[in-house]
Amino acid sequence: MPSILTLALGLHIGGGSVALVSGTLALFSLKGGVLHRRAGAVFFVSMLVMGSLAAYLAVVVPGQIGNLIGGAFAIYLVASGWMTVRRKGAVGLPEWIGLIFAICLCAPLVFLNIQRAMGPPAFSKSAVPIEGPVLVAFYVATAVVLIAAIGDARVVLAGGIFGAPRIARHLWRMCLGLTIATGSAFTNGLARFLPGPYHVPAVFFLPQFVPVVLLVFWIIRIRFTPWLARDAVLQPA
Repeated sequence: MPSILTLALGLHIGGGSVALVSGTLALFSLKGGVLHRRAGAVFFVSMLVMGSLAAYLAVVVPGQIGNLIGGAFAIYLVASGWMTVRRKGAVGLPEWIGLIFAICLCAPLVFLNIQRAMGPPAFSKSAVPIEGPVLVAFYVATAVVLIAAIGDARVVLAGGIFGAPRIARHLWRMCLGLTIATGSAFTNGLARFLPGPYHVPAVFFLPQFVPVVLLVFWIIRIRFTPWLARDAVLQPA
């Protein structure tokens, strides 16, 4: 493997590893606290490194073009989630760029879904057969991208997002970013160390459900309990 690819792969793996640790710390730490903010900042940067290098490797390594969408989606999720809290829910050029980016992500995924439904082979070959749990994950990813694009359109048309919906938007996008990092580590990384031909056992998909379960817990707590208002009162000015 050429040295540039070795370096890119090493940085991709390193970024993903740091994202797993920092994202877990941010998820379990006091929300809004120093550890949460610092771990979240590290998670944001490491996910950008992991996603951008995943997209690069998808282009230069044969049979990995499907990871181009995955890398771009990871970058989009954490960038839009980060902007939600940093920009206090305001709408401007970054939000319009995010909406356009989401629409561009939807187009190839919808096209691939139509191809799967009609029967012809996908327009690009993948090293991992799109069947079984991988096919389910593909359909779920398509649905999530569509939901994210609709959410971006609603925020832009409404002129902003505030209160509990803003925190929920930040939360689900960052948590799904962590889910992508977890899935990449277990199904696309550790699975390659198993003996025999490359395959992904169903059990390797289970770790991805940890951030999803915690996401559901926090969404319920933020949207349907007085936790957010109470926490705002307890926080120092």
